[in-house]
Amino acid sequence: MNTEQPLALLGGLTPSQFMKRHWQKKPLLVRNAIPGFVPCVGRAELVALAGQEGVESRLIVDSPKGWQMKHGPLPKRSLPPFSQKKWTFLVQGVDLHHDGVHALMQQFRFVPDARLDDVMISYATEGGGVGPHFDSYDVFLLQAHGQRRWRIGRNQDLSLQPGVPLKILQNFEAEEEFVLNPGDMLYLPPKYAHDGVAAGECMTWSIGFRAPQEGELARELLLGLADEAFEGVGDALYRDPKQTAVTTPAAVPPSLAGFARQVLEKALKNPTLLDSLLGEYLTEPKSNVWFEISDLEPDLSAGVQLDRRTKMMYDERHVFINGESFRVAGKDARFLRQLADNRCLSAASCAKLSDSAREALLDWMVADWLKPAEDFPG
Repeated sequence: MNTEQPLALLGGLTPSQFMKRHWQKKPLLVRNAIPGFVPCVGRAELVALAGQEGVESRLIVDSPKGWQMKHGPLPKRSLPPFSQKKWTFLVQGVDLHHDGVHALMQQFRFVPDARLDDVMISYATEGGGVGPHFDSYDVFLLQAHGQRRWRIGRNQDLSLQPGVPLKILQNFEAEEEFVLNPGDMLYLPPKYAHDGVAAGECMTWSIGFRAPQEGELARELLLGLADEAFEGVGDALYRDPKQTAVTTPAAVPPSLAGFARQVLEKALKNPTLLDSLLGEYLTEPKSNVWFEISDLEPDLSAGVQLDRRTKMMYDERHVFINGESFRVAGKDARFLRQLADNRCLSAASCAKLSDSAREALLDWMVADWLKPAEDFPG
C-alpha cells in the first residue's frame, strides 16, 4: 500500500497523515468514505451467521424492564420481530466467515496486522443500540445500511451504570453529533465515549483493532518461556557449598533467591526466543477458529494465497503463521515476507524458494492455511 496516496476512505488524507494526526489522538468523520457502498452481507445472511455454533454473537434489547443481553448462537426464532423497536444483534469476526468482508478489511492494512483485529457487524431496528459506552481500542464505524445517529464526547468520567449487563456509561456527555448514511465512516480512538442509535433499520460495520494488555502479554510470554525452559536455560542444579548451619530453617536462603533471579535473567537474555514467542502469540488463531486437513493434493503451480482465517507476520529472523514460527533468511525470507504482506505469492516466486520453504508451503496447504491463488495465473 502506498502510504502517501490520498484515500477517499480517509477523507482525502494519506495513510501517513491519518496516522500522524488522528490515530489514537482524535476522531475523524468521513462522508462517502466508500462511495456507493453496497454491503456484501445482508440481514438474512447475518441472521444465519448469528445462529451458527462457533460464531460469536450477542442480542441486546432495550426494554421497559431495562437492558437485556443474550449470547449466541442466536437462531432466528430467538430474535424479536423485526417490527419491534430498540433491539440489536451483533456478530463478531464476520471477516473470518465471508470473503467480501475479509476483502474490505484489507483496505485498513496501513495499520500493522499485529493491531488489526476483526470486523463486527451490528443490525438494529429503530432506536436500537448498545447505550453510551467506550471501547479500549481504536475503531472505524462504517455505515452499511440505513442511518445511525452518533453522539460522541471526551468523557473524563468513565464510571459505569451498576446492575446492567452492558458496560454503559453512567454520566455520558456528548460534545458532537452526526447522522451517518451508507458509505459514511467515523473513526474513534480508544476510550472516546460514543452512543449510536439506529434511525430506522440499519447495519453498521465496526473495524476493530487489538491492543494487548501488559498482564496478558506477560502471561503469554512467560508461559512460552516455561515451555522452552530446559532448552533455553539448561538443567544445572542449584549448589550451596558455602551454606552455613542455620537457626531459622524456615527462612528462604538469599543465595537460592539469587539463583532464581539468575535463572529468569538467563531465560530473558535470549532475544530471538522472546521475538519468536511474541510472533506466535500475535498470529495464534482465535479459539473459535479451526482448520480442517485438506484431502486435495497440494500444488504450487498456480501460486498461493492465504486463507482468510490465516494470520501471517514476520520479523527480522522469523516468519510466523497461525501460532508457529520459522527461522528464515535470504531469498526465502524475502518471498515469504511478500506472501505475508500481499497475502498471495505467484507461481514464479514459489518456484524460486528453497526446497525446504516449498515443502513448508505444501504443508500449509494441507493444513488448509493456504489455497491456490485466484488473483493471477500460474
